Amino acid sequence: MAMEHLRWRPTVNERDFIESALQSDLRVDGRRSFDFRRLKIAFGREDGSSEVQLGETRVMGYVTAQLVQPYRDRPNEGTLAIFTEFSPMADPAFDPGRPGESAIELGRVIDRGLRESRAVDMESLCVIAGKHVWSMRVDLHILDNGGNLIDAANIAALAALSTFRRPECTVGGEDGQQVTVHDPEVRDPLPLTIHHLPIAVTFAYFGEGNVVVVDPTYKEEAIMGGRMTATINLNGDVCAIQKPGGEGVMSSVIMQCLRIASVKAADITSKIKNAVSGRVRSCSNWPRPDPLPPLITS
Repeated sequence: MAMEHLRWRPTVNERDFIESALQSDLRVDGRRSFDFRRLKIAFGREDGSSEVQLGETRVMGYVTAQLVQPYRDRPNEGTLAIFTEFSPMADPAFDPGRPGESAIELGRVIDRGLRESRAVDMESLCVIAGKHVWSMRVDLHILDNGGNLIDAANIAALAALSTFRRPECTVGGEDGQQVTVHDPEVRDPLPLTIHHLPIAVTFAYFGEGNVVVVDPTYKEEAIMGGRMTATINLNGDVCAIQKPGGEGVMSSVIMQCLRIASVKAADITSKIKNAVSGRVRSCSNWPRPDPLPPLITS
C-alpha cells in the first residue's frame, strides 16, 4: 500500500482497539470521525516560503521561479512543477536518494489538483510568447510524518504560492525582444494570479468501507483498508479525486465524502487566507535591503 508508515507496526490488540473505537465514532487522539487535527500555518521571511503543521505532521513549502523557453504547444503559458523530498529524519521508513513511491504519489496528487483545475493563471506568467515565460517550482519538504502527508503538503504548497512574488519584467530593445528583470527595490514584485485554492481532503476507510474518517494519523494509516483524496475548492468544484487501490467503496459513500470535503475545504481556505493576510501585514514593517541593478536577458 502506498504511503504505509513502517516505523509503527500495530499488534493485533492495538489494531482491534483502534478499529473497535472507530466503530463507536471515537478515535485514539480524541477526535470525531470528520474532525481535522489542529492546523498551524507559518511563513518564512522570504516570499513563497511556508511551514504547515497538521497535528504531528509538518511540511515546509518553498516556491522559486526562473525564466525559461515555453513548451511548443503552449507558447504563451508558464509552467508549474511540484517536487517532494522525504527525509529519513521525518520518518525512518523514508529512504534517502531517489524519490520512492510515496514521494511520487504525493507530488502527483498535489500537481493534479493544482494544474488540472487551472488554479494558477499560467498565461499571466508569459513575458514573450514562444520565447520567455516564468517556470514555477514548488519544493515540498517532509519534516515530520504524523500521517496524512497529502493534505498537509497541499496546504503548504498553496500557502507558499499565495505569498510568492515574482520580479516584474519589461520588454524593450531594438527588436523588442530584450527582457529586463527588475530588482524588487526598483519595482515591486508581482503576486501570482490564483483563481481559486484547490484543497485536498483525505479520507481513510475501515471495515470494508463501512467506517470513514478524515485526516488519518499514521497509526490509522497503518491499519486502514483504503484511502481517497478529494481536492475541492471553495465553490464546491471537484478539482481531482485520487483513490490508490485498497478496498472498494460504494458510490453513496464517495458522495458523502465529497459533501464533507466541500465543508472542510471552505474552512481550510479561510485559514489559509487569514494566515496569508496576517503575514502580508507583518511584512510591511520589515526593513528593505539596498537595491541591485536589473537583470537583462536577450
